[in-house]
Amino acid sequence: MRAGGRERPGKVSGSSPNRGNQSLPGRHINDHQMRLYMEYRNTHDATVAAAKSGFSRASGYRIESDPRLPSQKKSPRGRRRPDPLAAFWDDEIVPMLQAAPGIRTIAVLEEIRRRHPEIAANIRRTLERRIRGWRGLCGPERDVIFRQVHEPGHLGLSDFTDMSELCVMVAGAVLEHRLYHFRLAFSGFEHAHVVLGGESFVALAEGLQNALWGLGGVPREHRSDSLSAAFCNMDRNTQEDLTQRYQELMRHYGMTPTRNNLGVAHENGSIESSHGHLKKALEDALLLRGSRDFNDLDCYRRFVDEIVGRRNANNRKRIELERPMLRPLPKRRTADYEEKIVTVTSSGGFMLRRVFYTAPSRLIGHRLRVRLYDDRLECFLGTTAMMTLRRGRPVSENKGGHVVDYRHVIHALRKKPMALNNLVYRDQLFPRPAYARAFEALHQSVGDRRACKLTVELLALAHDRGCEAELAQLIDAELDAGRLPDLSILRERFAPNPASVPTIKVAFVPLSVYDELAAVHAVTATSNPEVVA
Repeated sequence: MRAGGRERPGKVSGSSPNRGNQSLPGRHINDHQMRLYMEYRNTHDATVAAAKSGFSRASGYRIESDPRLPSQKKSPRGRRRPDPLAAFWDDEIVPMLQAAPGIRTIAVLEEIRRRHPEIAANIRRTLERRIRGWRGLCGPERDVIFRQVHEPGHLGLSDFTDMSELCVMVAGAVLEHRLYHFRLAFSGFEHAHVVLGGESFVALAEGLQNALWGLGGVPREHRSDSLSAAFCNMDRNTQEDLTQRYQELMRHYGMTPTRNNLGVAHENGSIESSHGHLKKALEDALLLRGSRDFNDLDCYRRFVDEIVGRRNANNRKRIELERPMLRPLPKRRTADYEEKIVTVTSSGGFMLRRVFYTAPSRLIGHRLRVRLYDDRLECFLGTTAMMTLRRGRPVSENKGGHVVDYRHVIHALRKKPMALNNLVYRDQLFPRPAYARAFEALHQSVGDRRACKLTVELLALAHDRGCEAELAQLIDAELDAGRLPDLSILRERFAPNPASVPTIKVAFVPLSVYDELAAVHAVTATSNPEVVA
């Protein structure tokens, strides 16, 4: 009661909150209220049990006379319109489902409408429900996914995933790449490695070893389907060679190799599902970063490592629990590259995997030992490291690729500048787009011969003065202003600074000094013959 002894209208002090609804006309009892009534009836009479359940005593008596739930008293809903599938369900649709169990509903609908044009397109939902029900009753047996219990330190998984959907760019160009992804099944430890090529053994070996040495231990079993994918289009000898190398890698780390069945992704589910989570984490990080463009490949790799490190930090308790169960690492890593022997030809380079690579001309005729990694080539002359080259890829199945460093050939090109006009790898020779723009502008303005001469001299200036980037900026500025690059001005611009060159003055000695020196020598010889002797 409120102060002053007055009550709120329509409210009975101490009454149940449901009692106010007892006299509402048309109120229906639901299954929940009926169950409450039956429970209260065990300890109370019908009047009290009905009041506690929120309905009248008369309703309670009706419940006792018919104890079925309200939902059980409803008659099943009948069809409100004729069945549009009745005429051809048994004779056409069912045989179609039996002959092709995996056929889609939309394909069935299109076929039925092709046979019977009078059928409306709005029966799709009805057809989907009927087919779903038929498959539940009469359809074929389906594969069952058996959930597994993973022991700590037992299973590590490797797989590759395509990253093109993220649209990552490096230096303004779209980066076509994959991620090698390693994961421990028990703790969820992850490692990701950016792969520029395909699903090769080299990419697997490098990524797996980086993961194991970063983890600090080795699981007892390694599962992968990447090698199966790599073997699809290889001849038998190549398959056996790669299989042997993979077995040697597993023996080096003491792991038992296993593979899931080709095309059955859920057998590798412990890492397949993690692909999607990792991609979403990278997508979110790219959105927060505000840009998908990175200065170079190393920046992007550090970005991926940071995201993966955060995910591992969230699982650190399980990772620390699993780490003591891992086997120790071997004393050293094993080879994670392929080794080839190539000969540098008179063209100033060598061919490897349908890609032409330039090399310093002094190596023409020499045989180089080349180590192929996923993203680079390391070249050795005997045991001496000579250079590291970016690894190239063929343009297509019918066209090879070129990896060209203009520094390797510029000295020879200056002697034969017209060779630039029809050079096979001319487009790849230009280190920056500005030099290609300059060649095209000069070609249209001053002709082939002069254009080749000036373009080669621009490349030589960039090489001699070490001003490739700055020179490219000046060339772009000149072309944007509608002017051709002036070689003499550019040479003066990038000439050595006179203030940095010391001035050396040489004082010439007069010839009379030599006469005086000869006279002194003669006097010395006369006064002291022993010194002369």
